[in-house]
Amino acid sequence: MAVKLRLVRTGKKKQPTYRLVAADSRFPRNGRFIEILGTYEPRHDPSRINIDNERAVHWLRHGAQPTETVEKILRISGAWEEFTGKPLEPVVYPEKKKAVEEAAEEEAEPEAAEDSKEEE
Repeated sequence: MAVKLRLVRTGKKKQPTYRLVAADSRFPRNGRFIEILGTYEPRHDPSRINIDNERAVHWLRHGAQPTETVEKILRISGAWEEFTGKPLEPVVYPEKKKAVEEAAEEEAEPEAAEDSKEEE
């Protein structure tokens, strides 16, 4: 059985709250789950996160795969650091191609200006 740690949407229309659950990956998003690990309330400022880190780490150690959003929430709660055993490092997301190309162009422009000054 492939276990995933994921969010289950609850709450009223336009007012979502989520439960963080361990569920079989074959079941639908709001379907059957194995265990509730905590809650996430994004509408509060700041967002409320209430997770049983001990149980989350237990599932991670037994091979459960978190979704991207759940991984971010686990990083905030400290469970991810406890699971990996090393201090948190900043998450680096792959940049879009346009942003990379623009950055390369910006770096090339000042160098061209410096070369023309040296020639004078």
